[in-house]
Amino acid sequence: MNIKYKVVFTVTFLLISFSIGSSILNYMKALEETQTQLKERSLPLSIDNIYTEVQKNLIEPTLVSSMMANDTFLKDWLLLEETDVDKITKYLETIKNKYNMFTTFLVSEKTGNYYTYTGLLEKIEKENSNNSWYYKFKAIQEPYEINLDFNKFMGDSLIMFVNYKIFDEKYHYLGATGIGIKISYINDMLKHFRVKYKFKVYFVDKNGNVVLSENNNTLKSLNDIEGLKAYKDDILVENSNVIEYMEKNRHYVLNTKYIKELNLHLIVEAKVENFTAEVEKTFYLNLIISLGVTSLIIFIILVTIKEYNRKLERLAAFDSLTKLPNRRNFNQYFEKALRLFARDNTPRSVVFFDIDNFKLINDNYGHLVGDRVLKRIATILNMQIRSSDMVSRWGGEEFLVLLNDSQLEDSVEIAQKIRISFENDIELNDLIKGGVTASFGVTTFKEGDTIEKIVARADKALYEAKRSGKNIVIQG
Repeated sequence: MNIKYKVVFTVTFLLISFSIGSSILNYMKALEETQTQLKERSLPLSIDNIYTEVQKNLIEPTLVSSMMANDTFLKDWLLLEETDVDKITKYLETIKNKYNMFTTFLVSEKTGNYYTYTGLLEKIEKENSNNSWYYKFKAIQEPYEINLDFNKFMGDSLIMFVNYKIFDEKYHYLGATGIGIKISYINDMLKHFRVKYKFKVYFVDKNGNVVLSENNNTLKSLNDIEGLKAYKDDILVENSNVIEYMEKNRHYVLNTKYIKELNLHLIVEAKVENFTAEVEKTFYLNLIISLGVTSLIIFIILVTIKEYNRKLERLAAFDSLTKLPNRRNFNQYFEKALRLFARDNTPRSVVFFDIDNFKLINDNYGHLVGDRVLKRIATILNMQIRSSDMVSRWGGEEFLVLLNDSQLEDSVEIAQKIRISFENDIELNDLIKGGVTASFGVTTFKEGDTIEKIVARADKALYEAKRSGKNIVIQG
């Protein structure tokens, strides 16, 4: 057996043995530790992380509402300046933009005016069912509430409003203020928790009713879960608790945390089977990966050999300096074009050009600059010719372009554009004082032509261009 294949076989065997052995050991250990880790580490850590996110995304609006309700400017405006609508509009707009809220609002108890960051919206009236939220909020004992409601002025979107009461120094009720955020944002946030932490997250009030949850969550109350009903009193306390329960032969673990700022209980729930299934999935995944790694090693070896051969073929077919097809590669394309011409008689032309005074460029500026000139010439050619055409470095400072579906007159025009591009190119003018020019010979395919005949005609036209003063195009 070839030594190369012996090495591949040995490495493959060792990788498979190690991967399978370590996967089995890790699988057995992980099954034993999963439930302990879930209850003692994962859930408590995750609920802390989620609480941090809640602080950032939900508690901040509550704090902003509280700040607005206690703002001396807002209180003074309600007492003394309510006629100045622009002033409160700017204030509400500033708060909205500063904290990136969906809306901000203020309701004056004295006038019944409902202001938002866009100005005066409406007058609050008891007869208007859309205004019932204000009178319900006014009647409660708590200084604030979180309220989910539709608002006709906001495209009938479901909005979470954080309403805060405003009192003067003598505790006289002045009105209500607060902010609103779209419930779709909250849904996205809870979905993020489920996807990231693999936990179901929802919020319940002091009665165990679900206040906030994902849209696809059908749970309305803790009483709806038979196995959890007995633990309701343990959940609705201010202390954090870890609770296990069974429901429909499935094992669940949940952690609770009371969020004082929202007056809600955060519940993070995990289905134990999801985590043990993940361990099993990881085991099989490790086995697949071991086979994949082995296959990848073999593939890399094969690709390396193939890439090495491809590079050799490219070196044989392309010029190493300009990256253009070399003469040998171009001749193959040339022969194919001749066969197509004999069959379809579609006009084809050849542009043959030579860089003027290139020997002087090398002598005066050095071969490194000469190489840069050649590379720039190749770049300009690639920008000028169509994808259906082909250009080649024919040899030294000579280049050959084959133009498909191109009459002689059109080909001469293309050659003129290329010539002017060389003459006016900023980079070439920076490299060589006075710029770089080229002389062109153009010819078209004729019946019975060979590569030698076509190149000879183009070369003859190129020679005539050189003799006629260079930097011109001659057709032959």
